[in-house]
This record gives sequence, C-alpha cells and structure tokens, in this order.
Amino acid sequence: MADRSTQRVCLLTLILVGLLFVDLLPGASPAHADWFGSGEHRFEIPFVTIGAPGNPADTTGAPNPAGRVDYVYQICKYEVPEEAVRSANALSELAGEPLGLTLDDRGPQKPATSLSWFEAARFVNWLNADQGHPPAYKFDEQGAFQLWSPDDAGYNPANPFRNRAAVYVLPSVDEWYKAAYYDPIAQVWWDYPTGSDEPPIPVASGTDPGTAVWNQVTGPADVQLAGGASPFRTIGQGGNVIEWEETAADLVNDRGGELLGLRGGDSGPTIGAIDLSSSFRNTFPPTGNPVNVGFRVVRVPEPTASLFLLVFALLAVPRRGCNFE
Repeated sequence: MADRSTQRVCLLTLILVGLLFVDLLPGASPAHADWFGSGEHRFEIPFVTIGAPGNPADTTGAPNPAGRVDYVYQICKYEVPEEAVRSANALSELAGEPLGLTLDDRGPQKPATSLSWFEAARFVNWLNADQGHPPAYKFDEQGAFQLWSPDDAGYNPANPFRNRAAVYVLPSVDEWYKAAYYDPIAQVWWDYPTGSDEPPIPVASGTDPGTAVWNQVTGPADVQLAGGASPFRTIGQGGNVIEWEETAADLVNDRGGELLGLRGGDSGPTIGAIDLSSSFRNTFPPTGNPVNVGFRVVRVPEPTASLFLLVFALLAVPRRGCNFE
C-alpha cells in the first residue's frame, strides 16, 4: 500500500495529465475570458481553445493549402468590441502614453471598426503590456512599424512580424482559417464558418445555428449576436465585419507596409456568399481603415505552471508506481 505522500503525488499527476489532455482533445473548445485594464475601464475578452494540433491542411480554399496549425492556441470568441478599444484608449491616456486609436461609434458591443492594421497591432501590444508580456509587433519611437531583427529577443525568422515572446497577437492566415472552417469532431473542412457547405441564412442579429449577419442594410450586430457558431464555437467569422489577418497577401511577412489579408465578409447588402467562404481571401493596405473591417485576437499559450508541476510530479512518483489500495 502506497503511503499518503505518494498517493498525493499520484493524484496530482493524474489531475494535471487530465487538464493537459482536455486541451488536446480534438473537439475541446473550452471558453474562458482574460481581463484587462482597471477600474471603470476594466474589460474582458472571451477566448475559445483551438485544439487538434497537427490537423491536415485544407487544399480546397484560398490560399491553398491553408489551416494547418501544429499547436493549441486560443482565439477571441467574438470580434473585438468598441468597449475594449475605448477602454485601452482611456487607460493609455491616463498613463501618459495615449494610443489614440480611431474607431467608429455604433455602441460599446458593436465590433470595433475603422482601425487600420497598424492600429489593431498597437491595441494587441497594449494587451500584452497590460498583462506584463513583451509586445507582439515592433514600432519605432516615431510610431513606424518595423520588422523584428535577429538582435531582438523573441525574433522569429519564420515570421519577423510577430515576436515569439508575446502572448496576444493578431491571427495568422492559418490560425484564423482553422478556427473558422475546421471541424475537429468530424475532422473535415467546411466551406462556411457555420459547419456547413451551404451558405448561412442571412439575419440581422442572433446566434441560431446556420445563420450569419450578412446581406443586411442595418449594419453590424453586437459581437455576441453575430450569427451561429463555428465548430470551434467562434461567433461572427462569417459576416458582420471583415477581419484583419496578421499575414501578408503573399503569405510571407518580410516587408513592412505590404498588403495584409482580410477574411470573413461583412453585413452589407452587396456581400455575396462567396465572401464568407473558405474560397475567398481579400487584401488591403495596413494603413487603410475601412468602416466594415474589424479584428479579433489570438492568445498563444505560455508554458504553464501546470506543465512544470506535471514534470515535477512525474519525476517524483516512486518507481514502484501508484497504488491506491
């Protein structure tokens, strides 16, 4: 019979293995919210987990191939709302380092639009700074965007746009595509971000399955009501507003100022179903700030304390193993 200390170590090991295993399950999309800011300007951003690492790429959409991601990550369940950007603006001004991000004024839970790619990147940098993480994107003292260089901590030669030490980033072409179109249970790719090859039913607002906010004259819905969910439980990746990708039009992030990817379609009456589909990818200059373009954020998980505890626990288990008899 194992002594009590050994039993406790064994139990801890089983719990931690279970927690890590849940994150790796193909269909696991547990939602959680990260909180930012303080006082009256405190706000939350809900995330869902995108599991099934090492999934096969889609070879039927644009670009081709697309959507293979070899790691577990989180992505905003909803498009970033106005409330979050206004809170970051207010807090940065109080701190004496104003972001000065410009955006439309439709309502606190409407998607934040009319931000350029550079402004979205600066908002992401603010999220990192608020949580004590390094910035994702490099701007010089004059506010000009720069590539990370080999001399910079966190430099990633495969993606000089994104600092690998950052936690919050804009979604790459593959991160965005997988969250929208991959079904981790059926292990198939769908044409639309509602888990279907049929175009979503156009609605002005709501979350009924198989719906999306498109072909409307009323403008975008609140981010929580932007149509039915994807298989990973994201909302609004089809319709409502088009969304910035981190990735350049040519899929190689090697030049500042180059055209960036856009995806998802918007709520307008001139949008066709193809705009919401996996077959369509648009591009736009990073200085542009269209009224129908918003964004969402990806959270790249840090090495967690649980992982270190797991390693410790595994090393601590006596060679004779766990015995609860």
